[in-house]
Amino acid sequence: MSDSSSSGAVAPATTALPATVYLIAMGAFALGMASYVTAGLMPMLASAFSVSLAMAAQLVTAFTLAYGLGSPLAVALLPARAQRAGLLWALAVFVLANGASALAPGFSGLLAWRAIAGIGAGVYLALGIAAAAGVSAPQQRGKAIGVIMGGMAGGTVLGVPLSLLLAQQLGWAAALWLVAILGALALAGLLWKLPALPAVPAISLRRKLALLADGQVLAILLVSLLAAIASLGMYTFIAPLLAWSAHGAPISATPFLWAWGAGGIAGSVLVGPWADKMAAPKLSWFILLLLALALCALPLAAGWSAWLMLAPIALWGAAGWALQVPQNQQLLAARTRQGDGNLAIALNESALYLGSAIGAAAGGLLLLLDWPMWLLAAAAAFVAALALLLQLPAARRV
Repeated sequence: MSDSSSSGAVAPATTALPATVYLIAMGAFALGMASYVTAGLMPMLASAFSVSLAMAAQLVTAFTLAYGLGSPLAVALLPARAQRAGLLWALAVFVLANGASALAPGFSGLLAWRAIAGIGAGVYLALGIAAAAGVSAPQQRGKAIGVIMGGMAGGTVLGVPLSLLLAQQLGWAAALWLVAILGALALAGLLWKLPALPAVPAISLRRKLALLADGQVLAILLVSLLAAIASLGMYTFIAPLLAWSAHGAPISATPFLWAWGAGGIAGSVLVGPWADKMAAPKLSWFILLLLALALCALPLAAGWSAWLMLAPIALWGAAGWALQVPQNQQLLAARTRQGDGNLAIALNESALYLGSAIGAAAGGLLLLLDWPMWLLAAAAAFVAALALLLQLPAARRV
């Protein structure tokens, strides 16, 4: 996997994006699936490995925590001239870790492989975004990055329910094999099509710390962190919440994951026009309000019928996915003049994964303490309300 195995770093200025961009997006689709597929598999995994649901939830924690903490360190240590090799190796590690997860004989081994997959995924996405920009014409770089992020979103929104349908027919390992196969296909295509990539300047630790000293950036990142704790953390516990609402009767999580995904797609599409009309801080506040209301409605609907949760779950998905558009707008506005807007957005992605890990870990702890499921959903709504209050001063200033 040598950086010199291909030539031509920049694509000509054409209307079509290079095929490389779509291959990177295919890998990102697999990444999105891997991030949260274990959330839907929790009951199967708890039964297969004879562990509690709270312990099974730590599989999500291991992946997201490794992504949020391990991958930035790995990217920082990567030599500036090894971007192509780093991207390919990261995807290879991701593929191997998912295959090893499917073959894991014990829970501790599965936990370790999920963490390794998380590191590979985080490094791949960070380098993949840079690579997509590098192989595209300057006027197409925004579109290229959007395709990569759309691939990841599609993997989470569409790929996870599809993989769960497969798992219901062939067992939990089939879902992880599907992730590995898609990643392997993307890797094969990139080995063939990915050109040499230009070296990138190293970013010093002092510069990173300077970014984190920006109070406005810290406030934006904290809002993203709290929203991820509430939204992505609660996503980990959809299956147990359904089981509680159905009083132990068999009920498939798939329709509810589809509702969350459909909401996510709608939110991602509909937020665009609003982002051009409304100031980003105000739009973030409004979306956080919808998120808090949706999470508040979850335990109320669950108390009546599991099927009544479809509406708040769809609204929750829409708000959760839509929020990051104005959040990234605020970060770019705050740091573009300093030349590190892209770094600020990368930190925002880390905040999302760290929030997901914290939410999954905290929810698992609450289950160990025998908290009822409705109270877990209420706690997620409370965290979303905290984010809403934190965002209020910024919304009032514009």
